[in-house]
Amino acid sequence: MTETLVVGIDGSPESLAAADWAAQEAVRRHAHLHLVHAWPWQHLTESRTLDRQPEADRAERVVREAEAEVTGRYPDLPVSASLVPEAAVPALLRLAEGAEMLVIGTRGHGALRDFLLGSSGQQIIAAAPCPVVSVRGSYAVAGSPRNGEIVVGHQDDADESRAVLGFAFEVAAARRATLRVVRAWSLPPVYAYSPGSMWLAEQLGGVEPYEKVAMEQALEPWREKFPEVPVIEQVRTGSAGQVLLSAAAGAELLVVGRRIRHCPVGTRIGSVALAALHHAPCPVAVVPHAH
Repeated sequence: MTETLVVGIDGSPESLAAADWAAQEAVRRHAHLHLVHAWPWQHLTESRTLDRQPEADRAERVVREAEAEVTGRYPDLPVSASLVPEAAVPALLRLAEGAEMLVIGTRGHGALRDFLLGSSGQQIIAAAPCPVVSVRGSYAVAGSPRNGEIVVGHQDDADESRAVLGFAFEVAAARRATLRVVRAWSLPPVYAYSPGSMWLAEQLGGVEPYEKVAMEQALEPWREKFPEVPVIEQVRTGSAGQVLLSAAAGAELLVVGRRIRHCPVGTRIGSVALAALHHAPCPVAVVPHAH
């Protein structure tokens, strides 16, 4: 079955940059690209229908122009486009149910914070059942120095990191890129460690070797599945957000995880993913995973 990559478009330069990024990824994966413009029109009285006609025309134009631009650049790529009569968040979350990946555009350092915390972007990223890739318009237009690496943040154990590492290896394999796996650690107050964990770390010669063993164990099945992907392992002291952002300078893509949470109030992305979305100089993929 052919994979589908879904892109949210609204006619902005940021969404067009997202569409172009997704089209390139779809070409590499031999996937289908679906462009979606959500326009929440309402059933109006006859007297008000004419007032909304310019908006309806614009919405249809957004879809036509985005589809024409993508098919013009990638003529062999199977592309579909649709105008969905509902709000962006529920529309994209519904379509993400059957998608391999959801791609959205964001505005940049300052505006991105407002976009995310203003709820739309945050709701999509925090609730999507598939990986969500955030593409900054300025990145695609101006271009950033690229070293051909995919950078992925590794946390927790092999089970919890399975989805994140699997996604990163798939992207690296499709791009024939080097994968840099980054694990950050910092020594917490001694009470935060269980006696068993401290004993095991001491047997391995300290906390850093303990972290390296955890990374190697998590990577082992993925190295076997993707032997063609060159892997660089990096264990550094510091906060996860700072370490990842440093490693991602010049990267093609930064991949981070998001624990699936069912919060009673609002939605959560996680501090590491939020830092990456706010400040990474490259596109950021947020991959949901279970505890």
